[in-house]
Amino acid sequence: MLRRMILGILLWLALGGPLLAEVRPLAGGAEPLLTRSVGVARASSASLFSEGAHFLARAPPLSDGPVPFRAPQGEVALLLTLIARAEAGAAGHDAVQHGARIPPPRAPTAMTLGEIFGWIAATPGQPHAIGRYQFIPPTLRRVTAAAGIGPDVRFTPEVQDALALILLEEAGLTAFREGRLDRRGFMARLARIWAGLPLPDGRSHYHGYAGNRATMSWEAFEAGMARIWPTG
Repeated sequence: MLRRMILGILLWLALGGPLLAEVRPLAGGAEPLLTRSVGVARASSASLFSEGAHFLARAPPLSDGPVPFRAPQGEVALLLTLIARAEAGAAGHDAVQHGARIPPPRAPTAMTLGEIFGWIAATPGQPHAIGRYQFIPPTLRRVTAAAGIGPDVRFTPEVQDALALILLEEAGLTAFREGRLDRRGFMARLARIWAGLPLPDGRSHYHGYAGNRATMSWEAFEAGMARIWPTG
């Protein structure tokens, strides 16, 4: 019996141990995006995420090829659109922080993650927030690692949305849906991740830091959330 238990443990370790990607809660020190939140475009199967009770489903192994993601649906899709209004504006998934003096060589959605990190390394001393959710380099590295995405994966709208879902969960989406976090508390947590979102006083959580400011009023943020979750 003991021998069978040992063999079982060794097999479990050989297969990679736990299959659930770890998501660090915001309270545990997740990096805020810390971006200026007005994005400007410089150029024109199995799913990683589920909508179930626990938002993050099994992560695929590290991959350098195409990664299938299911598009966000329902309330989550509406929330991502609300956040994108504050972060990227009309530029959407191809938004680049307007303070970047040297823009990426192509539209972000046409680049691989490896190419994006290459652009970041080659252009120090400037802002690098990128995409619909204005990921800054430390956050982008962390969430791509959590998702198990390799450098040859393209920064498509689907990939960007999937990475944003990790940040939503860190902000307490599951706790909010389960009634363990009220809407106002959830909004405050979202504002700690996305600098374009306001706090009740109308200012960004990172107001004045690296040029950050809220790009949406508290009233508009509150109204948007109430439309998505009328009884939240």
